[in-house]
Amino acid sequence: MNSHLESQIIEVEEQLRQAMLASDVSALDALLSSDLVFTNHLGQRVPKAADLAAHRSGELTIKRLTPSAQRIQPVTDAVAVVSVCMLIDGTYAGQSAGGQFMFTRVWGLTGAGRWQVVAAHAGLVV
Repeated sequence: MNSHLESQIIEVEEQLRQAMLASDVSALDALLSSDLVFTNHLGQRVPKAADLAAHRSGELTIKRLTPSAQRIQPVTDAVAVVSVCMLIDGTYAGQSAGGQFMFTRVWGLTGAGRWQVVAAHAGLVV
């Protein structure tokens, strides 16, 4: 595996985790592609704008986001797939929300040399 690529992906994964914990909409905006395709654990396609709006409004708050079993699979020098289990604790629409989820994210390197999530899928671990 390309260790330089792996270290870059580890870094952007942590940036994404920290941005989600802080509901840092600016950081999330930079890390998520404008063409993001995200399918949540309910099978719903969630556009980037809706995800950012949930963080911006406080409708979604994440108190804990603990990763485990992370696997990084380079596809090319500009594309990598990440599979990671996340223990999540937070609230959504004023209700307690969380659990253990498995995420698959596809990171793509933009023409500006910045990594962004271009596709993601979440599943509830039961």
